[in-house]
Amino acid sequence: MDSLREALWRAAANRRARLPRTSSLPPAEVDDAVQAVLRRAFEHLWEHGWLPYDVYEVVRRNEDERALSFLVDSLAVEAARYPALHPRWREQLAEIGATVWWDTSQPHVDQWASRHIELRDDAVAAAVAALAVLVTLPGLPVIVPRPGTPLAEVDHHHVDPKILNRVRGLLAKAESTAFPDEAEALSAKAQELVTRHALERMPLEAPTTTSRRLWLDKRYFDGKAHVVHVVAEANRCRAVVYDLGFVALVGEELDLEIVELLSASLLVQATRAMIAAGDKARKGDEARSAAFRKSFLLSYAHRIGERLRTANEVPDDDRLLPVLAERKKAVEEYFGAMFARTVAKSTPVRSAAGWDAGRSAADRANLSIT
Repeated sequence: MDSLREALWRAAANRRARLPRTSSLPPAEVDDAVQAVLRRAFEHLWEHGWLPYDVYEVVRRNEDERALSFLVDSLAVEAARYPALHPRWREQLAEIGATVWWDTSQPHVDQWASRHIELRDDAVAAAVAALAVLVTLPGLPVIVPRPGTPLAEVDHHHVDPKILNRVRGLLAKAESTAFPDEAEALSAKAQELVTRHALERMPLEAPTTTSRRLWLDKRYFDGKAHVVHVVAEANRCRAVVYDLGFVALVGEELDLEIVELLSASLLVQATRAMIAAGDKARKGDEARSAAFRKSFLLSYAHRIGERLRTANEVPDDDRLLPVLAERKKAVEEYFGAMFARTVAKSTPVRSAAGWDAGRSAADRANLSIT
C-alpha cells in the first residue's frame, strides 16, 4: 500500500508523472491509499490556517467538477475523524454540502465512481487532481482552533434575527427596484439599521475580535476587493487582500457579519451597474473594455467608502466612545499579530469614463445587505 500512496503523492506533485493503474487492485487498498494521501495534505493545511471553505474555493477555481466533488466527499470523511469541531467548521461543511452519502462499510472510491458513471481510475484521477492543488498551497494565519484540539469558549455575537430579516428585506427591494433613488434610500436605511444595532449592543457585550475570509470572483478581483475594503473600514474592521482570491477581514464578530452581508449586496449592485454601463455600447467601445470596468469598480468603491463613512458617523456618546476606543485597539492588536508584514498596493485607473460612471453608480447604490 505504501507504494500506491507514494505513487499517488508523486502524481500529485508532478503532473507529468503517470497515474497508477488501480483496476486490478483490491478496492479497500485503493480507498485506503487515496484517503491516506488526502488526510496527509489536510492535516498540513489545518495546521497552517486553512479551513474547509478555503480548500473548497481554491480547488473550485483550479480544477473541474469531478475533482471538486471528490474533494467535498473527502472533507466529509476528514470531518468525521474528529469528535469536536469549531462552529465555523460545521457551518462551512454544511455550506459546501460535505456530508457522508455513501455506505461507509464499503470503499468510497468505487461508490463515487459508480455515482458519477466513471471508472475507478477516473475517481483516482479526480482525487489526485484535487491533491495536486492542495500540496501547492501556502500557509495562512490560524483563525480558529484546528480540529482535534480543545476548543476555546465560543460566543458568537450575531445580528439579531429580527433586525437581520428587516435588513435583508430592505436590500432585496433595493436590488430589485428599477428606480435608483428608491434603491439608495432603501440601502441607506438598511445600513443605518445595522449600524444602530451594532452600536446599541457594544456596551453590553464583551469584545470578540476574530478573523474571516471572504472569497471573491476572480474577474476584476482588485476592484471587488476594494469594495470589501471600504465596507470593512467603515464598519470598524481591517482588511488584507490575498492574490489567492479572498479578502481576510479582522474585526468584532458582529461587525464582520455586517461587512459580509453589505459587501455581498454592494458587489451585486456594482456588477449589475458595470454591465449595464456597457450594454448600449458597440463592440470595441471604451465602455466595454477591461480598463473601463476596472476603473468603474475602483471609483465605485471609492465613492461607496465616502458614503458609508457619512452614514456610519458615531454619535457623541460618553458611554459609547470609550467602548469604541477599546474595540479599535483590540482589532489593531489582533490585526498586527496576524499580519506582521503587509504591502500596500496601488491599482492604476486607466479610464476616466469608467471612473465617472462608477462614481455615478455608487451614488445610486443601496447601502444594505442581502
